[in-house]
Amino acid sequence: MQNRCTPIRQSDRLRELIEERIATGQYLPGMRLDEVALATEFSTSRTPIREALMQLSIPGLIVMRPRRGAIVAEISPQRLYEMFEVMAEIEAMCGRLAARRLTDTDRQVMTDIHKSCEEACASEDPDEYYRRNERFHLALYDASHNTFLIEEATSLQRRLSAYRRLQLRVRDRVSSSYIEHSNILEAILSGDGELAADVIRKHIVIQGERFADLMATIKEQTLSAASV
Repeated sequence: MQNRCTPIRQSDRLRELIEERIATGQYLPGMRLDEVALATEFSTSRTPIREALMQLSIPGLIVMRPRRGAIVAEISPQRLYEMFEVMAEIEAMCGRLAARRLTDTDRQVMTDIHKSCEEACASEDPDEYYRRNERFHLALYDASHNTFLIEEATSLQRRLSAYRRLQLRVRDRVSSSYIEHSNILEAILSGDGELAADVIRKHIVIQGERFADLMATIKEQTLSAASV
């Protein structure tokens, strides 16, 4: 695993941009995302736009409907909270299994990615940190060595990716996230499955102030987008 930032495909970058606009309310639930209009807006061809929309349809952020094309799906604050709650339990299970089943390769991969997260944290770039943070979580899923669990965790992670990225824009959240990753990795490397599950659950679930901060960030970015 290389620590340096790897180039991002155009369709992946477009997916991130559209994903964030959905999360912040710039693209509202029920809104039709027209390929031609998006291609014009982002100064690109329809092909990467179509690829980005297809990627977003897999986790359910948009719905592909006959004759209407891509439609933004609806998610309420309550639904969002419930999804984070389930994500916390799924990742906790991954951590518990990873602590028991960790291979030398898993150990090296997770350690290398964690080091790259440290570099992104030091650079104070929340989006780059998120990309490396995402790889850390995917490596955690792989370390569980449970194919079905990996598939379910990856699917829900993709569904929540825009909101998990926005969460990192809350003040000091990147540095806190990195410290939490350190605790997760330490628990897994020590083979303590219950501790790993506990620290992961606390890392993922958003309650009280953290959920309020996320909602405030979404609202702030929605107002900023509306004023442009």
